Amino acid sequence: MLSTIADYTRLTQDLGKSMTQVAKQPDVSRETDYFLSHIGNVKTIDDFLKDYRLYTYAMKAYGLSDMAYAKAFMRKVLTEGVTDKDAFANKLTDTRYREFATAFNFAALGANATSTTAATTGTATQYVTQTMEQKAGDQNEGLRLALYFTRKASTITNAYQILADKALTQVVQTAMGWSSTISSSDIDAQAKMITDKIDLTDFHDPTKVTKFVQRFASMWDATQAQSDNATNPALVLIGGAATSASLDTDMLTTLQNIKFNR
Repeated sequence: MLSTIADYTRLTQDLGKSMTQVAKQPDVSRETDYFLSHIGNVKTIDDFLKDYRLYTYAMKAYGLSDMAYAKAFMRKVLTEGVTDKDAFANKLTDTRYREFATAFNFAALGANATSTTAATTGTATQYVTQTMEQKAGDQNEGLRLALYFTRKASTITNAYQILADKALTQVVQTAMGWSSTISSSDIDAQAKMITDKIDLTDFHDPTKVTKFVQRFASMWDATQAQSDNATNPALVLIGGAATSASLDTDMLTTLQNIKFNR
């Protein structure tokens, strides 16, 4: 039942080693080598958007692969930058766009935007991290979510940032035992629900983040196990209600040992 916690602990106990293993994989190494050897040749936003391989690498690095098609949107993000508080990226609730515009700060640095550490090795590190999370998710979606939340937790300052990010929302809802159906309710009501139950400053404390992620992992595994049992005709016939009752007891015992204190 605790496979997500076990996998999470294994990966995060020596994160540097886990990252190195992913970075050395042929497909990752090949794309990273191309990016690092060519990004310095990019001097304008047009150059950046025209090189599909560079552009999609960078988009994946900042978790924006699903927006790679929206070049007009991303052009606006890059053109306005982040210096002006009214810049497009600063008005978006999703902080990933601000992170992207900060890393590739053409608005402030012009032709030198791609020579910074953030644009080069910083982006490569982000790419390896994203790839590690994606590969983890291929085996265990709960593990991907746990790793993602751990990475993003320190950037959370308000409930709306959580609600703007599907993955963060799923982690919080699961950890707190809330049904995903609440996502259809009023956004302000959802935000109040989060701030009433969670002290968001705790997400800036690595120890408390780990506790929260452990709680999420336990709830995730318990939910998955319960779902598997419910859809297995043999278990339903053999175990009946006793299977569900036993699972609930196990889950409660686990959660009692992994408390997230405000």
